[in-house]
Amino acid sequence: MAKGKEETKLHFRQEIQKLRTEGPHNLYLLWGKEDYLREQYLKTLRDICLPEGEGGFNYKRFDGPDLSSESFRQAVDALPFLADRSFVELRDVDINKLKDAPAVVDILSDLPDYCTVCFVQGAEYEPDGRLKLVKCLREKGSELKFTQQGQGALIDWIARRFAAHGKRIDFEASQRLIFISGDLMNRLIPEIDKIAAYTAGEKVGVAEVEAVAHHIPEAQVFSLTDLLAQRQYSAAMNTLAELLAENEYEPIFLLAVLGAQMRKLYGARLAIEQNLGAKYVMECCGVKYDFLANKLLNSARGYSRTQLQHAVALCAEADLQMKSSGGDAREILKNTVLAIAAEATNAKR
Repeated sequence: MAKGKEETKLHFRQEIQKLRTEGPHNLYLLWGKEDYLREQYLKTLRDICLPEGEGGFNYKRFDGPDLSSESFRQAVDALPFLADRSFVELRDVDINKLKDAPAVVDILSDLPDYCTVCFVQGAEYEPDGRLKLVKCLREKGSELKFTQQGQGALIDWIARRFAAHGKRIDFEASQRLIFISGDLMNRLIPEIDKIAAYTAGEKVGVAEVEAVAHHIPEAQVFSLTDLLAQRQYSAAMNTLAELLAENEYEPIFLLAVLGAQMRKLYGARLAIEQNLGAKYVMECCGVKYDFLANKLLNSARGYSRTQLQHAVALCAEADLQMKSSGGDAREILKNTVLAIAAEATNAKR
């Protein structure tokens, strides 16, 4: 099984300190899934460039996807009024498909010293490094990709958010919150607020997290596959029924999550057979946190390698069936889970 490419982590505090020490550069490209940190960095950058605030003449903002190069040039060339710098913010401008890209490249290649230009991209954006505009942004500017934080930094941040509510969360509960609700800070903030409001005492434990935190589909599908590993087939089908009853996710999306989970379990099973540990599972399966890798290893012990190979194949076949047959996607998903359960029942351990 091929190893996943490890994502380089952005050290947010170091970048903020660097910005405050060195001062602003002329050009920035801010992107990545961790939009909370992106917005925090952007606010700090704006505050440094615009000590008088955003309401003055020195702040210009363009919202994508299109951009007029003439309007952009006028914003860049405008001298700051009673200040040292001007700030031009471009939000969700589709730099991968920008019609006026050559003219924008010309502008970015000769920015005045007094102007800071910042391209701010949405969470799903991925720059196309083959394009001249992207190459120009990377050559002339500072590119920051805001990634999910490492386990220690994220758990410390969760503790600080709860402390602001006068609450104290234990380590196991923090891990459970990340598992249940994901690791994106903007998604965790409302969950932390809900849990803090729900918790009567000072201490937040796993029970409080379980009671009110939103369960992302990845966590629910993990629970489903865990139940299959434990031969709790009725409970597994009940979990699937609850997922389908919510009508929040399409069956084809849930199948994709199930298939990804089965591939991770297969990688974990190989690690068990080769006496490899959580670090290998993290590298092999693209798992960010060691406690999640250990959960995978524990769950994979309930399956044989043959079972998981068959489960991965069943998910691939179901995906093709959903996309090509026009059959009932909900029934296809149910039948796939039943087939995985039947394989587990009949397998010789």
